[in-house]
This record gives sequence, structure tokens and C-alpha cells, in this order.
Amino acid sequence: MTNLFHISLPCVDVLETKNFYTQEIGAEIGRSSENWVDVNLFGHQLTFTKAGKFNFNNPNYVFEGKILPSFHFGIIVDVKTWGEMYSRLNGKDLSLVTQATFLKDKSGEHLSFFVKDPNEYMLEFKSFKDPENIFKD
Repeated sequence: MTNLFHISLPCVDVLETKNFYTQEIGAEIGRSSENWVDVNLFGHQLTFTKAGKFNFNNPNYVFEGKILPSFHFGIIVDVKTWGEMYSRLNGKDLSLVTQATFLKDKSGEHLSFFVKDPNEYMLEFKSFKDPENIFKD
């Protein structure tokens, strides 16, 4: 078994969250109940638990001239999958931060875009030019 990532986050509406991740992202649902849902995001487990209203603030930062959300989570995928996800989500009525290439011609060069889920979390999709450089300086 490879090591998998798990994160658990509060959500306002379990059904709306489930619908976003299945219908918009194309993810599969694992175990769920009325108050929580497990989402299979490329083999990694996201758990959303109904928490009602919560105070959530998305502060931003600037990286290579682009304003990016400082609080986000995401998935690193191959360039083909990245392109398919961007094509799938671009043009839909979603809060999508337009794609960009970061660290161009440097170690760590990657494509990136963000989409906001129904809980206002920013989900990032990344694809590295050279996956060997994911952690290299």
C-alpha cells in the first residue's frame, strides 16, 4: 500500500458538498452518512463533516505576480489529467482561478489552477513539468 493523504474539514451542507465533488470534480464517494461524507480524490481521502455555520476567511498572497489563496489544499496529477480537469471545470459557473505556470524554467515548474468548493475551500490542481522536482529547491 502506498501512503495516502487524509484531511477532514467542516462543511455547511453534506449533500451540496457531495454533489460538487461527484458532479463537478468527478470524484467518487466512499462511506457517508447524513452528517459526513468521505470523498475519494485521486485515491486520497477527504472527509467533510457537517459543522453548520463557521467563520472561514481566505487570506491571499502574491506569488510570481498572481494573487493566490494562502489556505488551500489540492492534488498533484499528471499533465494529461490536469488538462482534462481544467477543461472540465473551465466555462462552468464555478469560482475558478485561471491557470498559470509557476517557476517557469526553474526546478519545480508546474501548472496550477484553483476551484472553490461549496464550503469556500480552494482546491488546487497541480502538474509538475518534472515530477522528480516536486520537493527540490
